[in-house]
Amino acid sequence: MRSSLRMTALATVAAATMLFTGCAADAGGADSSGPVKLNYWAWAPNLDKVVDIWNKDNPDIQVTVNKQDGGDPAITKLLTAIKAGSGAPDLIQAEYQKIPTLVSSDALADISGAGANEIKDEFPASVWDSTTLGSDAVYAIPQDTGPMMAYYRQDILDQHGLSVPTTWEEYAETARALHTADPTKFLGTFSANDAGWFTGLSQQAGASWWSIDGDAWGVEVDEEPTQKVAEYWGGLVEEGVIDNKPMYTPEWNAGLNDGTQVGWVSSVWGPGVLSGNAADTAGKWVAAEVPTWDGETSNGNWGGSSTAVTTQSEHPEEAVEFITWLNTDPEAIQALIETSGIYPAATKAAEATLTSSPEFFSHQDDFYEVAARAAESVAPFTYGPNVNVAYSAYNDEFAKAAEARTAAAFADAVAAMQKITTDDLTKSGFTVK
Repeated sequence: MRSSLRMTALATVAAATMLFTGCAADAGGADSSGPVKLNYWAWAPNLDKVVDIWNKDNPDIQVTVNKQDGGDPAITKLLTAIKAGSGAPDLIQAEYQKIPTLVSSDALADISGAGANEIKDEFPASVWDSTTLGSDAVYAIPQDTGPMMAYYRQDILDQHGLSVPTTWEEYAETARALHTADPTKFLGTFSANDAGWFTGLSQQAGASWWSIDGDAWGVEVDEEPTQKVAEYWGGLVEEGVIDNKPMYTPEWNAGLNDGTQVGWVSSVWGPGVLSGNAADTAGKWVAAEVPTWDGETSNGNWGGSSTAVTTQSEHPEEAVEFITWLNTDPEAIQALIETSGIYPAATKAAEATLTSSPEFFSHQDDFYEVAARAAESVAPFTYGPNVNVAYSAYNDEFAKAAEARTAAAFADAVAAMQKITTDDLTKSGFTVK
């Protein structure tokens, strides 16, 4: 049986470091007369245009982007290649929650020996920690993040004499007042179809669903922070002042357009969704930081990804040189923003580059100031090697809770997630404390 993270991140560090050392010695050795060629699996739009900038200026290290269908298919494809012993790319775009799974499968190389730690201070500590798994290893370089933000129809709030809430208590009061004034309108919806959204809300409340203690994993889903979040939203759904329909449906899209959905607790990338689904409402929304619990400044992430070097790469040093440029160089950051629409994880570079608001929020000059505060206040969060199981459990259990429309059902869903996630770790051969 495996011990945690084979069984721990540190155990994998040793294996990855041995492979890294051997590969580094061979870097460029396959064809010393030509450039080092790196294959990069990614799904973010237009990354090839950013890579073209690198290739033009770096003839000795040429990168080819192999566009993938999406995050989950790319990870499944990579794990298949790792198991087969060949066929993996040099580089992979990896969402933060997938890193533990990839490390436990010996898919990612430890790049701490290739200079990765030298750029640690370019990123918020909570984001950097997601790439180290609490060890001395570095398994990826952060690329973009999704600090949570909230969006409200300012015109409708003004119509009813309501203000943008700054605490969750105020959010509940505003939701009640709005729905009482106009029963067709909701300040938001509880969505049971996106576990990442609920994870971010739990993270903001202080939750960390997994932990590593020596060679053992801990699962802490059914703990006070997540219980608080679930009972809060379950209570609002039970009252009927918050909608219980999932996001991204035709009904939800229509609500953004006609004003029945007056708010959306979302992420920094929200403007892209709003402009795509409710273009005619541009200029009517205001972006704000997510309400806080009792005034305590904290936030969660919903989205974001990193760039990692796989253990099958024969050129890890050159790969790290490229991904350091890709995720920290001002020219690269500017290109990523313009072509891929990401919010860079490198906060210093982002501050220098994001000087004008997204077009949908061109009326709000301080949009990126709000975003920067949201990014800097993200709380730490540890992902485990069976995120897919926990997220699937969320979708199943909270779908039942949202349908039941009771706070008790929401609490039961958290307990079910805990059991399903813990049982799966044990079944999979991990040591569970």
